[in-house]
Amino acid sequence: MVGELIDRVPEQFRGVAGGVVAAAARDRRFLAVLVNGSVANGQPDEWSDLDLVIVCADSYRHETVAQAKDFAAAVGPLLVAFTGEHVGEPRLLIALYGPPVIHVDLKFIGLSDLDERVEDGLVLWQRDDSVQRRLDATQAAWPQPDAQWVEDRFWVWIHYVAAKVGRGELFEAVDGLGLIRSAALVPSIVATRTDRPAGVRRVEQLAPSLVPALARTVALPDRADCLRALRAAVELYLEVRDSGVIRRNEARKAVVAYLDGLA
Repeated sequence: MVGELIDRVPEQFRGVAGGVVAAAARDRRFLAVLVNGSVANGQPDEWSDLDLVIVCADSYRHETVAQAKDFAAAVGPLLVAFTGEHVGEPRLLIALYGPPVIHVDLKFIGLSDLDERVEDGLVLWQRDDSVQRRLDATQAAWPQPDAQWVEDRFWVWIHYVAAKVGRGELFEAVDGLGLIRSAALVPSIVATRTDRPAGVRRVEQLAPSLVPALARTVALPDRADCLRALRAAVELYLEVRDSGVIRRNEARKAVVAYLDGLA
């Protein structure tokens, strides 16, 4: 069974995946290796990363996280690796192997951590049936957009970015527009188009008809262009906003007037 599942890993990742399985099997602290992401859902391509979850007994959770770089170095030609605090996930080791250069995410978790997961993945290897039993007893839940959460923040974010434009902090404004796209616009766009929303990823395939409108929210670090993009963001949000939210109309009016005043 393990061999058959390893064959589902794209060829460029198979050596590292096999090395991870072999290293985990040699170490009694580890219980299983799972693969997530595009490989698990059957949609890998030449641009995919390899997402591996390495499960240990709960008592070894902190120890194995602390030794993650040593583990990674032992399974293949490691070029560089760092932990994922910047994405709020210190259990994650982000690694480049090669040549040829490949991106591999190694996430080290305890058995009980499987109770709160976003996907089931495929079990490449397991020492016994404890991991499979845990997976069968609990359910994966992919985080879903909260339309009211977006509405309660959208107008504040538009005002914040507009103020940065007014001050002349144009690169800050460009970054702020990126946040508005990833945290508000695209979640609102894809809410009814996928059960696995992931920021701006794959929006081109999920909502091709709205890509031109979304493209208009991208700005150069130029005052007039940032203000143009902010107005485009407001227009698009009003088009895709969930009809069931409590609308913050007074905030919208005030912020749009502020934006018009800057223009």
